[in-house]
Order: sequence, then structure tokens, then C-alpha cells
Amino acid sequence: MSWGVCMRVTATRGVATAVVCLAAGAVLSGCAGGGGGEAELTDQQLLEKAHKTMGALKTVTIEASTTATAGSGFSSRQTTDLKGTCAYTITLDKGGSLEQIRIGDTDYVRPDRAYLEQWSGKKQAGAGAQARWIKAPVDTSGPGDGLVDCTWPFSPFGTAVKGKPTEIDGRPAVPLKVTDEEDDKGVYTFYVAAEGEPYLLRVAYKGPDYRSTTTFSKFDEPLDVRPPADADVLDTSDAGR
Repeated sequence: MSWGVCMRVTATRGVATAVVCLAAGAVLSGCAGGGGGEAELTDQQLLEKAHKTMGALKTVTIEASTTATAGSGFSSRQTTDLKGTCAYTITLDKGGSLEQIRIGDTDYVRPDRAYLEQWSGKKQAGAGAQARWIKAPVDTSGPGDGLVDCTWPFSPFGTAVKGKPTEIDGRPAVPLKVTDEEDDKGVYTFYVAAEGEPYLLRVAYKGPDYRSTTTFSKFDEPLDVRPPADADVLDTSDAGR
């Protein structure tokens, strides 16, 4: 299954929809393998090994950026346990940002006014940063709300062809160029660590409508995600009940 021209909503449910509304495309990601024994693996096996390695992680940091040929782009950062705890920030090129902390069944969300204007298309009262976080149950979120669910779809797809060795942020890497029948106009390049565990270090996508880069780091490092201070939180858990 391809992660496609729009990011699968299982990875970033609401963000994908919000980005479409901004005509910014979507963050694309995938993976490819490297590391121990890579010389004995076929290109496709390398791709599958890296997906398996990434899927076994307990924590990871994911940074992404997208540049569209039309409309706005964005950048994002997510530190996650890939289950239900994460800290996420998305920043729009045209101005505006949204912060999210998800811990179990609770979301803490803090969009600034510029983000709300971009997202809703309506002028917001006031200016500048939003001081308070909004607390709400996870089950009240849905597509179009701009929130992530802390997971990431590490599933192989397409046909992989290995390229010449390179480096990503000073680390030796094996590039795999992957084409996908569901996106015959775009090309993915997955850069996989060539030493140690075959972690996915970076994914680049080039297509006619946009380009995106997704970088993975801080593999299995301790996760420090905490709720905001009570004084900074507006609790909406009981709203409408």
C-alpha cells in the first residue's frame, strides 16, 4: 500500500485534511533499509527491513517540511511513542502554528490566531500568541481538526532501486529510489542508515505538485511529554454534557 500523494490519515488524521485545504500537499513518508548485512539483501528486502526496524521503535522524532507549487507549505515536528503519547507542532509558511500534546485519552491543543485564520478562513479577534491550552478528550477529535494521533504507518510499498552511498547529517546512508504505481508522476527517495541499525534517516519526495522531506531522529531516546501546567489549561472535557 502506498502512502500516496496525500498522507494516509492514519498517520496524521486531521493534518492531511487541513493541508489539502491550504493547497499545500501532504507530508510523505516511507522507509528503506540498510545496516547490518545490507550487502546480502536485495533492494526490496532492504526496504522491508527498514520498515520493520522503524515499526519496532518505542520512540522517535519526526520532522517534516512540504513546499507546494501552488498555495502554502508547512513544516512540522513530532516526538512520539508511536502509540498514544506525543508532542506535535505544525507551522504554516503563511504564518500561524498549532501545538498539540496528546497523553492517552487527552489532548491539549494551542493554536495561535494566525493559524486559526488560515484554517478557518475567518478573521480572529486579537493578535499574537494564544496563552492557554485547550484540554479535550481524544474521542472528540476528527478529520480536519489539524491534530495527529501519534502513530506513523511504517509499511513498505512500491519498487525500490538502490543508489550510490551518501551521508545524511554526517551519517553514512544508503539511498533507495522508490516508484509507486499509485503515483506514477512522483519519486520517493528513502535514506537508510548504513551503519548500526537500519533506521530510516530521511525521506524525500518530488512530484509535479509539491516536494516534501521527512527526517527521523532520536531513535528510542527517552520520551519527555508532559501536560501543561493547570493554570495554563482551559478544560472543555465536560462541554456539551
